[in-house]
Amino acid sequence: MTGYGKAECLLADKKLTIEIKSLNSKQLDTNTRLPSLYKEKEIEIRQALASELERGKVECSFYYELSSEAAPGIINEPVVKAYYAQLYKISGELGLQASLELLSTVMRMPDTIRTEKPELKETEWTLVEAALKKALAQVNIFRIQEGKSLDKDLRQRVEAISRKLAKVESFEGERIDLVRERIGKHLEELGQKEAVDENRFEQELIYYIEKLDISEEKVRLANHCSYFMETLEDKGPTGKKLGFISQEMGREINTLGSKANHKELQKLVVEMKDELERIKEQILNVL
Repeated sequence: MTGYGKAECLLADKKLTIEIKSLNSKQLDTNTRLPSLYKEKEIEIRQALASELERGKVECSFYYELSSEAAPGIINEPVVKAYYAQLYKISGELGLQASLELLSTVMRMPDTIRTEKPELKETEWTLVEAALKKALAQVNIFRIQEGKSLDKDLRQRVEAISRKLAKVESFEGERIDLVRERIGKHLEELGQKEAVDENRFEQELIYYIEKLDISEEKVRLANHCSYFMETLEDKGPTGKKLGFISQEMGREINTLGSKANHKELQKLVVEMKDELERIKEQILNVL
């Protein structure tokens, strides 16, 4: 969701610059910084941002520079004359000689310059709206470019999890032998090895091994990885969906870890968790 767009618009009395910045966010959060002239169009601006960007923390700023053709302020003649008359009278009463500096003093008094509130003309708004759309288009181009690199990274990390999952099978036979050996060793330490019925021991061992069986977890995790890759092909926003799939992947990886009972399997689980955390971080950038 990270993006940046900028567009300029030459108007009759100024140059307007529109900047749009977008950062990661679970929802759409828009913030506008507008000159007073464009405040009346704030709702339309926010609607344009929402329709184009959908999600993200978005900041839209308008800046302008007045040109030489900009209308100057209007001298408030009644106020200037009133100030001048009063100061001229006071100067005479004090025995001071009125000078040209008196007028400059008057012009520094409050309300001597009247600034009329400008009105936004429809022709001007049409040009501003076109510039806004141009800036939004640049943001989306930026997002698309970032999305391509994200897509590549996510695929590589899911494929890494799938490769590590494939390695799990090579340790499963050894894991069962280790469980058998460990239980037998404990019985020897307790002096009960000779007293245990072998058939009964095998039955209990099978029951224990079934508790540690990870076949279902492997199948589900493989399915989640495939579904994740399929979802990357979908058109339109997929960020939330990918987030849900990654949560399910995390559940299966955690269960694999709790049932591992094998140091090499534990290493694979840790590596898969590391890849999954990177995936979750990157999904925050996806619409």
